[in-house]
Amino acid sequence: MKCRGFLFDLDGTLIDSLPAVERAWCQFADKMAIDRNKVLNYVHGTPAILSLRHFMPDASEEEIARTFKWIEKLETEDTEGITALPGAVALIDKLNALDIPWAIVTSGTVPLASARHKVTGLPEPAHWVTAESVKNGKPNPEPYLLGAQKLGLLPEECVVFEDAIAGVHAGLDAGCQVVVVHDLPDIPRRDEIHLTINNLEDIEIAKSGGYVSIYTTNQEDY
Repeated sequence: MKCRGFLFDLDGTLIDSLPAVERAWCQFADKMAIDRNKVLNYVHGTPAILSLRHFMPDASEEEIARTFKWIEKLETEDTEGITALPGAVALIDKLNALDIPWAIVTSGTVPLASARHKVTGLPEPAHWVTAESVKNGKPNPEPYLLGAQKLGLLPEECVVFEDAIAGVHAGLDAGCQVVVVHDLPDIPRRDEIHLTINNLEDIEIAKSGGYVSIYTTNQEDY
């Protein structure tokens, strides 16, 4: 693979926030008397506001807004156990050392993403795309199109790193190359995905002539 810039999802790709995410959404499921598994199977990689509209179809916008603020507060204040995933810090340090542009493209809000990013020790990106940045969140391609724009690159010059089905659709529909971090059950559009890896430690990069070559020794064979 060759590219000029990197676009990273945050939760599940650069950081492990799964326990905190599930603690918050289990509280929501219990509050709404919805099966926890149904909620957890839907929310990963999807903007919280879209998840709430999905599970609260008859609610007013005022009620959805109140619930959104409640769950955002739960998630923002609960950072216990959140850590950088293996290889994340080393890869970003190398991108910075080689002057390779990168951004974080997350479905989370600014308060939530900032709180989780802060406790992991990850380097600060020059560019963020958060829920507030776009009108349409993942699986819509708008977040990754904006991410490429912020890097000053064409979408096809960017590689997206994702761990969620919604994000895979967003990256592919934006026209980016897509690497899946951790194999996904029922992964969509397998023939369009460029690589799937176990974790970011599997990635090696080299820069030449303004382009970055991406190598892996642990690629799944589709």
